[in-house]
Amino acid sequence: MTETAQQRLIDELRERRAEGRAMGGPEGIARHHASGRLTVRERIERLIDTDSFHEIGLLAKPEFRRDKPIPADAVVTGYAKIFGRNVGLIGIDSSVVAGTTAPVSMRKQSRIIETAQRVGLPIVILCDADGGRIPDVMGWRFSGLPLDFQTFLKTPEQYPTVPRIAAILGPSYGDSALHASTAHFIVMVKSGSVALSGPSVVGNAIGEKVSDETLGGPDMAGAVGNTHMVVEAEDDAFLGIKAFLSYMPNNAAEATPTAPARQPARPAEAISDLVPADARRGYDMFALLDHIVDEGSLLPYADAWGPSLITALARLDGRVVGIVASQPIEGAGALDPASLTKERQFVDMCDTFNIPLVFLQDVPGLLIGTGAEQSGILRCYEQAVLRIAEAKVPKVVVVLRKAYGGGHFALGGRPTHPDFLYAWPTADMSFMAPDTGLITIHRRKLERAMQEGGQAAYDTLMQSLEQEWSDECAPWESAAHFHLDDVIEPAETRRVIIRSIEIAWGARQYVARRF
Repeated sequence: MTETAQQRLIDELRERRAEGRAMGGPEGIARHHASGRLTVRERIERLIDTDSFHEIGLLAKPEFRRDKPIPADAVVTGYAKIFGRNVGLIGIDSSVVAGTTAPVSMRKQSRIIETAQRVGLPIVILCDADGGRIPDVMGWRFSGLPLDFQTFLKTPEQYPTVPRIAAILGPSYGDSALHASTAHFIVMVKSGSVALSGPSVVGNAIGEKVSDETLGGPDMAGAVGNTHMVVEAEDDAFLGIKAFLSYMPNNAAEATPTAPARQPARPAEAISDLVPADARRGYDMFALLDHIVDEGSLLPYADAWGPSLITALARLDGRVVGIVASQPIEGAGALDPASLTKERQFVDMCDTFNIPLVFLQDVPGLLIGTGAEQSGILRCYEQAVLRIAEAKVPKVVVVLRKAYGGGHFALGGRPTHPDFLYAWPTADMSFMAPDTGLITIHRRKLERAMQEGGQAAYDTLMQSLEQEWSDECAPWESAAHFHLDDVIEPAETRRVIIRSIEIAWGARQYVARRF
């Protein structure tokens, strides 16, 4: 080949690369910007370390070639670094054909997922798409899409699981929604939406007129666990991705990243001042966590979903932990199907990625009644306690105040095999709350006292029963029978948890046993 012919081919390559980077062209990009969204390549540039993107599939084209070009088949795929760590990256390009999916774009996405899982790298997916592309996926083509659920939805068993992170940066339907459903962490901009099918399909199929926001906007997505964090703008979403990734190992065979240890934002000595002595009064558990975790390290996880239970990532002495804590200002901290399902998913993620679990209990029990039963609370409870019991990472439990009935077990009680179970002196542990328990157990005795001696006799008996109940539920007898490992002062909580986790890891080098 002559030098001139070779140069012509190089020039052609450069032209084709330029075409592949064109996205929706000037008009498509202008429309995309007018909607308040960044283009996919702008998103990637803002998310990753400078000059770290290694793109594959730039020259890909759709199987159906139209008059209008579809550069890179509407998806940008490759590998990049975030804070020096390699990740597999998928960015849907909604500036052209609304980011819809076709066989070639699906093949590109699957390649990234499969390779990242094989070599043990986190996967980051920037979602913004309107589902399948017609006619590319019509008829027999739909059945033949290059989609393997054994690898697309989870890491194959022969490889350690890798973290998946999804950002909902616009309307995200079809395979973008499926991507989000596989993610361990989903961050969503307020203008985004996520659902199985978009409003146009819903309207045509079942006649329901619905907007993007009503169908799958932040309020809906947050309430059902389809997003774990909602942010104002895309740059905030990129910060959320980076924050979550900073707690994650590259894969389940590695220990979590460490950071310089920090003292809590508030002194440990003042922690007990936050918890009212009256068990019927609420307080904000987030304020209490400021006395325990390293300052600035708390990353809440799915606050809007099952808000009576807090799940969050944090650091203690520089090491990553998963916090599962009652939230007494939300439904008194009672556990409902949503909070139990959130807990199970969070515990599963922490156990998968070698993150020790810290349970802080102030729980009046499980939600009961017809509504709870119709929502499947029994099944949600069984699944939550079983997943906690099976977790191989260190588990440390501290009972702060109330610990009643199934709520105690659902937050790391003894049947779920915690490594350490502690209580504050204020702990109140029982099968059920005293106001319910006394009436249930002693109803006939109290009725007889009222009949024979009137209100005075009833009150005297009730006072005696309350004192007996209180003595029985205090932590001292539990500690005496060694059901508790110890009763600790509130100010000791942080130190005791850190030391307990260190002991529970033993010689495992901060990686959980998988047997």
